[in-house]
Amino acid sequence: MKKFAAPADLAAAVGAEIGHSDWLTVDQQRIDRFADSTGDHQWIHTDTERAAAGPFGATIAHGYLTLSLLPVLVDQVYRVEGVRMAVNYGLNKVRFIHPVRVGSKLRARVTVLAAEEVTGGWQITSRITLELNGMDKPACVAEAVARLYP
Repeated sequence: MKKFAAPADLAAAVGAEIGHSDWLTVDQQRIDRFADSTGDHQWIHTDTERAAAGPFGATIAHGYLTLSLLPVLVDQVYRVEGVRMAVNYGLNKVRFIHPVRVGSKLRARVTVLAAEEVTGGWQITSRITLELNGMDKPACVAEAVARLYP
């Protein structure tokens, strides 16, 4: 894990890849819990029998489930000291490039794109690539924006 002493130190990392998380396995239980939480029970996510005969050969994670894993994975990549509050400010761009089949392993690779002062804190923009173990194409690439308040 990369540690920064203060939000301002992220400015020195702009343009740099700062690391990657551990692998996280996306299992059917996680997919089913997400389906229950969102009401999205489309068969490609929850019907293991039908999905086995479908276009992906197995159930796949919801795109938004994949996206929702960013916080748990990015928290393994870096930490900024001296921050009393961090908030998700949004996303500039998201692409779901490759489906995440049940049992797949994902990890986040983080590159800092921008770090700028805003009223009371810092705005950090990062490109987060969710890699699939054993695949050439990533599952998802997102440009995430966070606000850090010292």
